[in-house]
Amino acid sequence: QVQLVESGGGLVQPGGSVRLSCLASGFGFEFSQNAMSWVRQAPGKGLEWIASLTADGSYSKYIRFVEGRFTISRDNAKNTLYLQMNNLELDDTATYFCAEGWGKGGTRGPGTRVTVSE
Repeated sequence: QVQLVESGGGLVQPGGSVRLSCLASGFGFEFSQNAMSWVRQAPGKGLEWIASLTADGSYSKYIRFVEGRFTISRDNAKNTLYLQMNNLELDDTATYFCAEGWGKGGTRGPGTRVTVSE
């Protein structure tokens, strides 16, 4: 079973940037053979899919309102998934989770909180 641990969250000003990381591990889990995703949950709201990336990193897809601002990437040699977030907005405040697979339904880590505030 996969284990996912996110890191890199914190407090950032509007317009700022943050890079999130997600380290994957687990007996029998081959990171390099699995699509991965980022999802988020804002305070008082439901889980929202943000982006997904194929196993080889060749194809990605984003929810419309983060296109051009967020970039999902991976390093299969390090079993690590990334989310580079630029030009952050107040509405990006949320707990961010990496998830196994394509979409928001897979196993998630405990999350890392990103707060965008003046």
